[in-house]
Amino acid sequence: MQSLRIEADAAKAEALSDALMELGALSVSIEDADAETLAETPIFGEPGMAESTVWTRNIVSALFGEDSDLESLTQQVSAAVGITPPQYTIEAVPEQDWVRATQSQFQPIQINQLLWVVPSWHQAPEPDALNIVLDPGLAFGTGSHPTTHLCLTWLTDHIHGGESVCDYGCGSGILAIASKMLGAGEVIGIDIDPQAMIASRYNAQQNEVQAQFYLPDEIPSLRADIVVANILSIPLKLLAPALAGACKAGGKIALSGILAEQAQEVAAIYTEWFNMSEPIFMENWTLLTGIKR
Repeated sequence: MQSLRIEADAAKAEALSDALMELGALSVSIEDADAETLAETPIFGEPGMAESTVWTRNIVSALFGEDSDLESLTQQVSAAVGITPPQYTIEAVPEQDWVRATQSQFQPIQINQLLWVVPSWHQAPEPDALNIVLDPGLAFGTGSHPTTHLCLTWLTDHIHGGESVCDYGCGSGILAIASKMLGAGEVIGIDIDPQAMIASRYNAQQNEVQAQFYLPDEIPSLRADIVVANILSIPLKLLAPALAGACKAGGKIALSGILAEQAQEVAAIYTEWFNMSEPIFMENWTLLTGIKR
């Protein structure tokens, strides 16, 4: 295998990506050329925001077979996009077991003394702990992201046994599964993505827990003791009335997927229904919690 890495500005990165695929690339990705420097720029896509998938300075990285003439191909792709030949590098990519290499990136994650998240191909480091067995990659939520970690820690502290729980935006089902393992009673998960339904039901089966998962148009009537939503700030603002309506009077809500600078605005919306607590921060992400009046 060979990797071709081409420098590109924002105006041409996606066109280069498309042209490389048309010329036979096995895969193409666009990366921040300033990654891991002070000029690195995170891109957070949220519903309702103008989508941005490129940076000011980009590296378009394409994978080709070992017999491809990448110098000639670079000239072809430049002509196709209408640019002068760009700066590029060519690297050999050694053959390897890609499944094993991918799996090696996911290690067991300790949430706290009680709770671990363990990829299905690993042995649990603490067999006596509550170990959530999860296959990363099926849907969002592996326990490694600060927002998931914040929610899992909060659930550990607030589920005492028998509470009903609604996990809105369930992704992989990790929060719903954790709730059930921590002793919750009725647990449901909701997501707009059919893939999340497949992932959540599979992961619940893997962990031998009884939780139900629904698309939004299938939601049963439920007022939960605990509502948890690890989504993003814009949908959390739009969904505020629905999430408040899903929570019992005296019940608790936990909201994450919120950047630190967004916390005050989101919390202000939820004060219409909840007495909000002080936010909890982790790596510039926020957990907002409150009690329903």
